[in-house]
Amino acid sequence: MPDTTSSTHPLQRAFNPYTENGGTILAIAGADFTVIAGDTRQSEGYSIQTRYAPKVFRLTDLAVLAVNGFAADGNMFVKKVKQRLEWYRHAHSKDMPLRAIARLIQTMLYARRFFPYYVYNILGGIEEDGTGAVYSFDPVGSYEREACRAAGAAQSLVQPFLDNQIYFKNQRPAPGTSHPAHLPLPTVLSIVIDSFTGATERHIEVGDGLEMYIVLAKGRGVHGLEGVRGMQELTGTEDGERVFVVRRELKKD
Repeated sequence: MPDTTSSTHPLQRAFNPYTENGGTILAIAGADFTVIAGDTRQSEGYSIQTRYAPKVFRLTDLAVLAVNGFAADGNMFVKKVKQRLEWYRHAHSKDMPLRAIARLIQTMLYARRFFPYYVYNILGGIEEDGTGAVYSFDPVGSYEREACRAAGAAQSLVQPFLDNQIYFKNQRPAPGTSHPAHLPLPTVLSIVIDSFTGATERHIEVGDGLEMYIVLAKGRGVHGLEGVRGMQELTGTEDGERVFVVRRELKKD
């Protein structure tokens, strides 16, 4: 007798265009600086595709974007954002302000809400008033300004640590004192390095390398960066906002 199993039970066929490529990103805003960081491992499941896949990208002298999720979508989204910023620069002869870049990213993500870019974005930089700022986005454009934010594979490990160290959650100040509104730059750099070192120990999708982008407000000196090894300046002038990148090695197993 003929096999009628296939005709009596419907078959479902699905196509999933997305994948998760691991890695972690974070950003912390200070009084006159912002630090944006990400690891460089790109993986899928238990396979490491490459040990150097940057997740943090300089957009302008006052804005840096970190992307995490589906690597192909992330790279394409960064390319499109840079293109829009270049058009703005040609039309207005100046760089787009940070809060306007945040709104631009929100508009671009929401326009693709029915087939979204599968990326979680964190935008960091300097506002027009000279203060550090961090904007975090979900894949369809919802965003908010925060003091710090982590995203990616090790978000559940890193964000509670940032809540404790940056927001001082579950910490009581000493009698007669209060928690500082902003931490100094050397302390923030130490927190970032500790965050990724701990995440690398506990999560297989985080590791290989660490890239930290530091955006300094106009007129701020480089105090706090003295003696930082592996630092490279990406801006060509000292009379405006300045962007530095610091690279570190992480565990490769």
